[in-house]
Amino acid sequence: MSETLNFETTGGPATAYIARPVENTKKCVIVTQEYWGLNDHIKDIANRFADEGFIAVAPDLYRGVVAKDPAEAGKLMSELKMEDGLDTIKNAMAVAREKYGISHFSIIGFCMGGTYALRSACELEGISSAAAFYGDIPDEEILKKLRTPTIFVSATNDKWINAEKVAMLEDAVERFELPVKSVKYDADHAFFNDTRSEVYNKTAAEDAWAMVIAAFNNVEA
Repeated sequence: MSETLNFETTGGPATAYIARPVENTKKCVIVTQEYWGLNDHIKDIANRFADEGFIAVAPDLYRGVVAKDPAEAGKLMSELKMEDGLDTIKNAMAVAREKYGISHFSIIGFCMGGTYALRSACELEGISSAAAFYGDIPDEEILKKLRTPTIFVSATNDKWINAEKVAMLEDAVERFELPVKSVKYDADHAFFNDTRSEVYNKTAAEDAWAMVIAAFNNVEA
């Protein structure tokens, strides 16, 4: 079952795509988009979570715009202010909390969404588990606030979230004793995206999905 959730944010009206399982549940996952926007791929991931028994909430950080090509996607990502994206996620959580009776959220994100998933886990109340796929890493002053168990997924052939960035994260995790599990796959950036045959890695994607589902199922509902 799917529906659209309407809510207000500091930056104006916003929506989220909601996918729900047939049976009632209090398990809920926030799904944060790649830099393309809230497209069919992200909605499909939300639907997959619903098939696994979760309510999935995918906030539309671009407020209705979906990029047609990488240049437009890059422009949209650069124009989205971090505080606006976080506020949209926070308000989507607040409305979902009230409408569906949710008390504990998990969050997952890919590419740009991985950046927002990790940042949300550091800064937003009510997140009990997180998975950030090849997203950027916040400054140490923000990262060291992290108390939410987090899976950080990276790809060894990634030119954006490269080995140096992952090593910096792992160093901070050790120094600040952060609850982060770093998992690396021999794959490319966006390897989870099964609509992009040039980067999709079925073996890595399926292994990562199983790991995330297991972690999110451990969250108290």
